[in-house]
Amino acid sequence: MSTIENDKIIDESNTETELKEEKNEEEEEDDLSKLLQPDVQNLPLIPPSAVETNFVTYFALDFTKPAHDQYIYRHANGLCVIGLAPSHIAFKDEGGIIFIDYNVGKSDRSGVKVTGKRKKNAQQFEANTALCKVSTKKDSYIVRCCVKGSLLEVNQQLVTHPELLNVSANREGYIAIMMPRPADWLKVKASLVSLEEYKKMREVSSDIKHVVPCNDTLKETL
Repeated sequence: MSTIENDKIIDESNTETELKEEKNEEEEEDDLSKLLQPDVQNLPLIPPSAVETNFVTYFALDFTKPAHDQYIYRHANGLCVIGLAPSHIAFKDEGGIIFIDYNVGKSDRSGVKVTGKRKKNAQQFEANTALCKVSTKKDSYIVRCCVKGSLLEVNQQLVTHPELLNVSANREGYIAIMMPRPADWLKVKASLVSLEEYKKMREVSSDIKHVVPCNDTLKETL
């Protein structure tokens, strides 16, 4: 083979290599562009808040009694927000919830005074411990902790404004905030269902969103 033919083969090989490299660079640039400039049509109408991003939604269905459904919004640091799920039996009574009482068991939960980062004076409760009692014109229902852990806070707003439970149970109408130990959380997690599983099992609206309150206790986690 002549020198000219060898040079030609080398040139063709180099050209092919350069084309491949250019193609790879174009593909990488295209991938990067998709990450930095997502398709506007695929973006949500309302961007998720920092709270929504940092919490995961779980549900405790038929907790101790049929139709006593509650939600647990868990933060990455372990903190759990406890409240009534949309399918809770209390919401089916005419007029909804009209009264809430944190004075259940042997102590008034509304008297909780937790201080400092170490959450001193926090009461320790079992998953089936009563948090409060909510009442309708027809009946009363016990709301429970759902998770074993420390009670950090109850929602004092509900004492004077119980109607928040009817209009915003997943936000301003939350019941309490708990902090379970990692080992205790893993035990209870197995009995909970995800948001998607909840929608299917309770046949509720697909537009239920994971929305949690943003008070002082929660702000410390964000």
